[in-house]
Parts: sequence; structure tokens; C-alpha cells
Amino acid sequence: MNTTETALGRLGELAIEVPSWAYGNSGTRFKVFGTPGTPRSIQEKLADAAKVHELTGLAPTVALHIPWDKVDDYSALRGYAADLGVGLGTINSNTFQDDEYKYGSLTSSDAAVRRRAIDHHLECIEIMHATGSRDLKIWLADGTNYPGQDDMRGRQDRLAESLQEIYAGLGESQRLVLEYKFFEPAFYHTDVPDWGTSYAQTLALGEKAFVCLDTGHHAPGTNIEFIVMQLLRLGKLGSFDFNSRFYADDDLIVGAADPFQLFRIMHEVIRGGGFGKDSGVALMLDQCHNLEEKIPGQIRSVLNVQEMTARALLIDTDALAEAQREGDVLAANGIFNDAFYTDVRPVLAEWRESRGLPADPMTAFKASGYQKKINEDRVGGQQAGWGA
Repeated sequence: MNTTETALGRLGELAIEVPSWAYGNSGTRFKVFGTPGTPRSIQEKLADAAKVHELTGLAPTVALHIPWDKVDDYSALRGYAADLGVGLGTINSNTFQDDEYKYGSLTSSDAAVRRRAIDHHLECIEIMHATGSRDLKIWLADGTNYPGQDDMRGRQDRLAESLQEIYAGLGESQRLVLEYKFFEPAFYHTDVPDWGTSYAQTLALGEKAFVCLDTGHHAPGTNIEFIVMQLLRLGKLGSFDFNSRFYADDDLIVGAADPFQLFRIMHEVIRGGGFGKDSGVALMLDQCHNLEEKIPGQIRSVLNVQEMTARALLIDTDALAEAQREGDVLAANGIFNDAFYTDVRPVLAEWRESRGLPADPMTAFKASGYQKKINEDRVGGQQAGWGA
């Protein structure tokens, strides 16, 4: 079996979770833009996500955001999703949009505010029981803007105590993943600004706590694949939030800014045992589509991940290891680059067709008439979007 056949064989293990909020309205910090056909409910978000999976075979689960996606009956929602051909995935908490969290949530010096934030996460765990979700993802906007504004060490202690109570509420097969972000909205210091802080906090919690790595949450020039390698080496990489950035947390389509970086990341994921259904590492998108149509934006995103994964799987790892052992710098780099520059698109088109999928999902979506239909059907009501 040649390298391409081996790569395509493993490609069937790829699964990328899509976020419910990617199908709602979004925009810049100055304006949220409305668009025709935008979902007005979580059910309509799930229908759009199911269309992405139908055309690509890559997106079997949908992440929910609480309270944006709150419903009265989560078991019924789980059944609704299953009827559409998708499952409910990660539950994302939200402690960054209420006035009470102005000075922090899980790190707040106000015990009543911390209690509210903890109880919100315990509610999310109850939702996970009903949806069958494995992961509770926590991203905190907590931090300060000015030196002396609060006790940074005290905030770390309060964060640890809050996380301990949330962690204790997890079910046997459930996990907590703690995301980090080095700035925004806090500009002097952020309470979980880097992978080291997230690692330290999750290590103290136990074996069901992991780090979530968002590819847009790093300073310019950061070697993200090194962080991926290190967290896999330490057994603490739980999940990804895939997106692209030019300046900060831009949340653009993954692979748009630097496809070579995505290739390098996927190489380390595969190299470190983070690829495949049994790896324990969840691959998820975290993007917003401000200018482009949302469903094609998600289709393009999962295809970008698939393409760079295929290229990473083409690396001749035996030859690479030999060149590395011999200290042949240019040969090793050449082997790496040969895989990256391989045009896998024709092979992937054939691979899709062999599985009953359209060779070109983007063209298939455009020809399906789905966007026209939802534009006509979804008139009136409150469109979903940031905070809705």
C-alpha cells in the first residue's frame, strides 16, 4: 500500500465539531450584521449544521452555547438532532455577558458572583447529562485592566476553588476543558492567558480536566505546533478551537491566514497520537462568518482541515526520522515541504465520491437550493446572533 492509500485510509477517522453560533449573525465589535436565512432557533441552527455534514461527511456533532441555545427539553433536542443525522457535542458555558461578571466570574472577589458562575456551570453539566455531551468547555473573560485593580494571586486561588467545585460535579465519563486567551477583553492581565496557566489549573483538578487550545488565542509569532506537541506529550490536550487570525482573535475561516501553520499543527496532532476517534482530542471550529454566507463558510472550514490533515498524513515519517537522525537539515525540511505542497484536492474529490458524497461540496451546496429556501422560509422572528 502506498503513502497516499495509507493516508486516505486514515482520513476516514477525521471528525470536526461545528459550533451552533457560527450559523447566527455576527460581526465586529462595532456592529452585528443581519443576513437572510439566519436561524431563529437552535433547531434551525442544527438543520444548517446537518447540511454541512450531509455534504462533507466531516461534521457529525454540533457544539452548543448556554444560555444562547437554551431549550426546555434537551432530551427532545438530542432526538431532533439525531433525526437530522448529527449529534450534540461540547457544551460551552457563558460567564461574559451579564452585568454581574463585569469584574470577573469564577475569579470574582464577590462570593455571590462566584456562586452564580459556579451554579451556571453545574447547570451546564446537567444539560450534558441530557444531551449526552462529553465535554464542558470553559472560557473566561476574567481579568483586569489596570495595575493594582485586583490581587492577581488571589484571583488564581479563587479560580482554583471554583473549578474544583465544578469538576466535582462532572459525571464519570464527562470532562472539563479549560480554554486560554492572552488578552481581550482584559488588557492588563487575563486570569487564564496561556497554556501554562490552563495546564497548571487542570493538572491540579485531575485526570478528567484538559486544556483547550484556540488557534487564534496567541501572540504573533507563537509556535502553536510546539504547544500542541507539549500538551500531547503531557497528556493534557483535550480539544481545539480551529480558526484563523491575522492580528488577534479574528475568528476567521481556519487555514485562511496561514494554511502551512494548520498543516504543521495537524502533523503534531497525528505525530502525538491526537488524531482519530479514540485519541480523546476533540477537533472543533470556533469561527464567525461576518461577510461570507455561514453554511458555505463552515463547509469551506471543514474542507480546509481535511485537506491539511491529508497532506500531513502524506509525510514520509520514516524518511523524515532518518534525515533527522543524520542531522540532514535540508533533507528533513524538504520531506516536510514535499507533503505540504502536494495537491490532494483531486484525490479527495475521488475519496468523497467513493463514499457517496459530492466531489465538490461547495458547488453541491450552491446547486442544492438550500440557501434560497431558508432565505424564503425564515422570515420574521428574532434571528440568532451574539447574545441570542
